[in-house]
Amino acid sequence: QVQVVESGGGLVRPGGSLRLSCVISGSIFGIYTIGWYRQAPGKQREQVAEITSGGSINYADIVAGRFTISADSAKNTVYLQMSSLKPEDTAGYYCYAHSERPPLKAYSGQGTQVTVSS
Repeated sequence: QVQVVESGGGLVRPGGSLRLSCVISGSIFGIYTIGWYRQAPGKQREQVAEITSGGSINYADIVAGRFTISADSAKNTVYLQMSSLKPEDTAGYYCYAHSERPPLKAYSGQGTQVTVSS
C-alpha cells in the first residue's frame, strides 16, 4: 500500500527558507514521477515542481530560481527546498506521485501548511 506523508511546513518570515519532506512508502519510488503542488484558500491549485523517475526536473515559473526539488532514494524521500519565500507562497503544500506508464495511478498526501508572514 502506498502512503505519502509530508512534513516540514511552518511559519516563516518573508525572505526566509523552509525545507519540506515527502516520504513515500510502497514500491513506487524510482518508477513514479513525484512532485509538489500547492493550494491556498479560495485559489486554484498550482503546480510547483516535480521530478521524474529518470531525474528530469520541472519547476513552475512562479518558483523557478527560488525552490529546489531533490530526491533521496535511500530514504524514499523527496525534498522541496524553498528560499526567498514571499507572502504569496503561503498555501498548503501537497506531495503527489503518479505513474509514468499505464495503468495510471496517482497518490497524494494530506499536505503541510506553509505560512509566510512578518
